[in-house]
Amino acid sequence: MQDRSSSRAREILAMLYFAAMYARKFQAAIVIGDERQPMPLDWLDSFCMRNFTGSGEFDDTLPTAEGSLEVGLGVDPTRLAEAMGEWLTKRGKGNGKPVKVELTE
Repeated sequence: MQDRSSSRAREILAMLYFAAMYARKFQAAIVIGDERQPMPLDWLDSFCMRNFTGSGEFDDTLPTAEGSLEVGLGVDPTRLAEAMGEWLTKRGKGNGKPVKVELTE
C-alpha cells in the first residue's frame, strides 16, 4: 500500500510542478506590415528551443499550437514579445520588414 500511495504522491507533485511552471496561456500573433496572423507553430517552436536563441531567459515557454503557447510565471511577457520580434526579424521572417509579436493572455 505504501508503494502505491508514494507513487500517487509523486504523480500529484509532478502535475503541480508542471501546472505552476506553465501557469499562463497566451495567444501569439505576428504583425508584418498591415497583416496580422497567428504565429506559425514552427516559428514558436524554433524560438522556444534554447539552442536556437542561446538564452535561458525563456526556458519556461511551451508552444502548444499555432498562435498558442504556455509560459511560466518567471517569464516577462513584454520582454518575450520583444525578443521574439527581434529574433524573427533577424531571421528574415518578415521578408525585409520588421516582425512585431503581440501576446495576449
